[in-house]
Amino acid sequence: MKMNYDVLVIGGGHAGCEAAAAAANMGAKTCLVTMDMNKIAQMSCNPAVGGIAKGQIVREIDALGGQMGLVTDATAIQFRMLNRSKGPAVWSPRAQCDRERFIWQWRTTLDATDNLDIWQDQADELLVENGRAVGVRTIWGAELRAGSVVVTAGTFLNGLMHIGRKMVRGGRIAEPAVTGFTESITRHGITAGRMKTGTPVRIDRRSVHFEDMEIQDGETDYHRFSFMGTGRVLKQLPCWTCYTNREVHDTLRSGLADSPLYNGQIQSIGPRYCPSIETKLVTFPDKDLHPLFLEPEGENTNEMYLNGFSSSLPMDIQIAALRHIPAFRDIKVYRPGYAIEYDFFDPTQLKHSLESKIISRLFFAGQVNGTTGYEEAGGQGLVAGVNAAMACGGGNPFVMHRDESYIGVLIDDLVTKGVDEPYRMFTSRAEFRILLRQDDADARLTERAYELGLAKRERYDHWKKKQEYIERIESFCKNTPVKTQDINPALEKLGTTPLREGCKLADLISRPQLSIQALADILPAFKAVLDTPADRKEEIAEAVEIRIKYKGYVERERMVAEKMHRLENIKIKGRFKYSEMQQLSTEARQKLQAIDPETLAQASRIPGVSPSDINVMLVLMKR
Repeated sequence: MKMNYDVLVIGGGHAGCEAAAAAANMGAKTCLVTMDMNKIAQMSCNPAVGGIAKGQIVREIDALGGQMGLVTDATAIQFRMLNRSKGPAVWSPRAQCDRERFIWQWRTTLDATDNLDIWQDQADELLVENGRAVGVRTIWGAELRAGSVVVTAGTFLNGLMHIGRKMVRGGRIAEPAVTGFTESITRHGITAGRMKTGTPVRIDRRSVHFEDMEIQDGETDYHRFSFMGTGRVLKQLPCWTCYTNREVHDTLRSGLADSPLYNGQIQSIGPRYCPSIETKLVTFPDKDLHPLFLEPEGENTNEMYLNGFSSSLPMDIQIAALRHIPAFRDIKVYRPGYAIEYDFFDPTQLKHSLESKIISRLFFAGQVNGTTGYEEAGGQGLVAGVNAAMACGGGNPFVMHRDESYIGVLIDDLVTKGVDEPYRMFTSRAEFRILLRQDDADARLTERAYELGLAKRERYDHWKKKQEYIERIESFCKNTPVKTQDINPALEKLGTTPLREGCKLADLISRPQLSIQALADILPAFKAVLDTPADRKEEIAEAVEIRIKYKGYVERERMVAEKMHRLENIKIKGRFKYSEMQQLSTEARQKLQAIDPETLAQASRIPGVSPSDINVMLVLMKR
């Protein structure tokens, strides 16, 4: 049996779902191939979305017309805005979700998407003709042909799970691995490697002594993931915290000889920033305790997730160690933690569109590119899906720069620098993070997404109305004078210096001690201007306040970004024979030849290429 499509997406995880939805919403006839339709967008590890920098990615996906933010808001059972003690450049939303509802919310979303079919099967062989991907053949003999193919296979390619010395082939617990598909790709010259990740034990809440833990409630304010959302609809649940102790550590150390991480069983690369509990003991031998977070898996389940206790130690060691923690002295578990090894493909073999440099019309997204995390996967999936659809229609690739989005930073890091460990996004990876705040993702991206045909008219109109409110309020603040006699008594009560002479309202908002809400309570005329739609009032006020308070920082960072754009405009691909350029360092020649950067700016970000190497190229180009 043969089926024909514009875009074929292989894998129904977070990257695959965003890729399929994006391509279909762009008008491409799309098919999502997944092994189990009942586990679409399965949250294989923690059922949580967002976190430091990851939350910004989800807001960007939403601003572009993607689905992850809407699905998260509909299934959230606890929401928090992280990094509130710091500046808004690093505020990051995070939500614990109901795992089962998250799957079905995504399934409902995909079922309602025009131009999108779902085919339950397993890809067995990539079909390539004349250097171009043209489809896949499945294990059941179906042949699916397409103008573009997007591979989002997650951890399933030659997946191998570990608990102690026991090894079982699988893509995740109780699900089979995919064998042979990696080899059908690498035979065409694409390089693959192996990575490792892990997940913690799942605990029965009925066996937990919560009186020995510290409760951690969520937040119930107006913040959410989707700019289009109306807030959280499910019951909000608490999380809980506790700590390991010396007895826990001694028990864990007794099992290190059987740990696949330390007995030579696992040779592949693991995530440095989400280490297993045994790695923490080895890396930080002097620490007597490590924090643990017990988080609910859903609104109506007893299953709980122990964040901070990822492990591949023997199951008896894991359980015995946990019973030394007072809250877990009578612990019952649903299953132990485990590690998993899987194939990935070197991302330096990709263009910024996530299309392969070796096989045309073949796109990769998610963990197969060496990343870790649902959010990083979803952002890549959306970009790959858009570009797969654009390739079928002959449009220009959709690429975001490093000052446009965290997704742009993520993809540029992958294709320029490559990975030597599972890549996780942090705010520190973005040099323009004041421009890439979670609050202004719609201002950065929605209009561009609408021009692409990705964001729909409703979303575009929603943003334009918000923009109108923001500009009206900001203009009022910049142009409205405030007299000393009207404001000084209130300023003294608020703990800030009284005015010596009148000033503009924006000058008062710029003070760190003052907020728009505090000033609105003092100045009736200002309160009237802030009277925007009730469901968006606080969001709009926050946007205005950040723009005014951080105006100088934003303008300075934008100037730096504009200088970088000048290097982005200098195209160098195909202009140099790097192997013959003796003026460059040996390392620079090797790296430049391997990656073959598109622009001088990309070349400048390649590890091993120095500023002097860049100057040499500028001189040779007579620039």
